[in-house]
Amino acid sequence: MAGKKKPTRKLKAETLTFETVRETGLTLPGVDNGSTFGWPCLKVNGKLLAWMPVKKDVEPGTLALRIDFDQREALLEEAPDTYYLTDHYVNYPAVLVRLNRLDRNSLRDLLQTSHRFVTTEASGKSRSRRSRLPNT
Repeated sequence: MAGKKKPTRKLKAETLTFETVRETGLTLPGVDNGSTFGWPCLKVNGKLLAWMPVKKDVEPGTLALRIDFDQREALLEEAPDTYYLTDHYVNYPAVLVRLNRLDRNSLRDLLQTSHRFVTTEASGKSRSRRSRLPNT
């Protein structure tokens, strides 16, 4: 049967977990294991970087990352099947990520973006959008 190709099997994509997030995140400068409200997270220089939120309105398998509001908006527009928000996070510089939609390279890029945001965030910078609005 010369010339006949064997069918190729598509390998199942790796399912990312918080352990994958931890392994990747700990390679970044200043990142340590931590906890937030008793749940594991990653912190950089003591500041929250990445965590698995445990709120009712958050889908299982979701990672939360601190990120700039403008970058968040771009991610939400670019890939709404991967990135989302709940009401709780609207005024917080963070994005929710469906881990089952990411590969390791995308995860690494997101963690680097979050790391850059957290480590360069000015100490006096507002934490919420609400506080950036003019007083009325």
